[in-house]
Amino acid sequence: MKTIQADMSNQKIKELVARRETARLGGGQKRIEAQHAKGKLTARERLGLLLDNGSFEEFDMFVQHRCTNFGMEKTKYYGDGVVTGMGTIDGRLVYVYSQDFTVAGGTMSETMAQKICKVADMAIRNGAPFLCLNDSGGARIQEGMGGLAGLGEIFTRHITASGVIPQISGGFGPCAGGAVYSPTLTDFTVMVKGTSYMYLTGPNVVKTVTGESVGHEELGGASVHAIKSGVAHFAAENEEEGIAMMKAILGFLPSNNREQAPFKPTNDPPGRVADYLNEIIPDNPNKAYDMYGVIGSIVDDGEFLEIHKDWAKNIIIGFAHMNGRSVGIIANQPKMLAGVLDSNASRKAARFIRCCDAFNIPIVTLIDVPGFLCGTQQEYNGIINHGAKLLYAYGEATVPKVAVTLRKSYGGAYITMSCKQMRSDVNLAWPSANFAVMGAEGAVEILYSKELDKIDDPQERMRIAEEKKKEYNDLFCNPYNAASFGYIDDIIEPRNTRFRIIRALEQLADKKLENPWKKHDNLPL
Repeated sequence: MKTIQADMSNQKIKELVARRETARLGGGQKRIEAQHAKGKLTARERLGLLLDNGSFEEFDMFVQHRCTNFGMEKTKYYGDGVVTGMGTIDGRLVYVYSQDFTVAGGTMSETMAQKICKVADMAIRNGAPFLCLNDSGGARIQEGMGGLAGLGEIFTRHITASGVIPQISGGFGPCAGGAVYSPTLTDFTVMVKGTSYMYLTGPNVVKTVTGESVGHEELGGASVHAIKSGVAHFAAENEEEGIAMMKAILGFLPSNNREQAPFKPTNDPPGRVADYLNEIIPDNPNKAYDMYGVIGSIVDDGEFLEIHKDWAKNIIIGFAHMNGRSVGIIANQPKMLAGVLDSNASRKAARFIRCCDAFNIPIVTLIDVPGFLCGTQQEYNGIINHGAKLLYAYGEATVPKVAVTLRKSYGGAYITMSCKQMRSDVNLAWPSANFAVMGAEGAVEILYSKELDKIDDPQERMRIAEEKKKEYNDLFCNPYNAASFGYIDDIIEPRNTRFRIIRALEQLADKKLENPWKKHDNLPL
């Protein structure tokens, strides 16, 4: 009797092992080979790179779709096009899903959505990051409304999780139709050049509706979204690099909004000086310099993870560590459009500030801004609204905020870029800083235009204009006038910038500030 029972038990175990092996093959060996032929990894290979070795625990391996339309009952695969579960990254708990293109092109079914929603709910409930690896042709047509309803359920989870747990998406293949909103609703999106693309309607539909002939890459490739639209935060050269980017981002973020970001030990002394900074500002106020040099000089070990590197390059955003603590950096870039604020730069910085604020990451702002970009194109594009987003983000944020003005801070841009009146905690300035409604040239044209017009001699007119400019500069275009009103807390030697920011952040480590209760805000969109 015992022998029979043992044989039955062994048979059941063999069956389990066999079924697991079948499930791990997804759509089968031929489709796996086809995936590799496209230069793409499989869903499970991606998870192997993303997660700590041996840490992955899979959920719902044996789930199958329930569709019977168009002969679908004859084609069923374990997992139904997505691998879901939990694991660790650098020892930290995360929940993940990885869409499997070898099964029905990774298209979204009702059961596939249920699997994704299950891990999303667990991530929210347990306060752990949610990482999404996308490779899908969109909703599964054979299921009618089931796939669309499933997408809606997933979007609801992303919205619920927003600002509660970090959400990071990786695009490693197509992401078409309504499915594009899943990565867009997460905090950060990584795409891979050449193999991933995102669009609401594909090239064929575009051709039919508009007559426009466009390819997949041109319509919604990684470079398009990283450079032109701003939909993608990173454009990786390959999948390995894309997954490494996702892990790097997570390293700067806490597991949830109730925790602090991981501490990263460093041998870089907090009091390290950078003599280079004392000479970085050109004597000519119209001459550019590279803000990356400033950032690299003040952060730990010169390491800076830039976000949206190729979009709206007149402003720089990204993560760094200062004395081991995660900080968000926002900096105007004088080398690009003189560091002026435009619609895209405002949007770019505003969303990053809100992300930092949601996850308890202090904000360090490096300011050299001549104002907002003018012209009909910007006005028609809603620069007023977009600029208001940036202003709103700074004013709303309750995390520690430290700002350093390096050179220009003019007009409405002064207010927008973390000024004292927008609840910035510590505002410092270099001796080269100047604060004014506008630069001397524009101010003189407005203040003395009538007087100058009366002077017939061009040389005399120029001489008087230069005198007035000097008078204006002496009066307003320096940090001491702003400091006299308490708008600047201190004027510092540039070489000491790192130390002064770190000391300010240490002072603010236990900052407590709460906004008035509200159901939600009404951010200008």
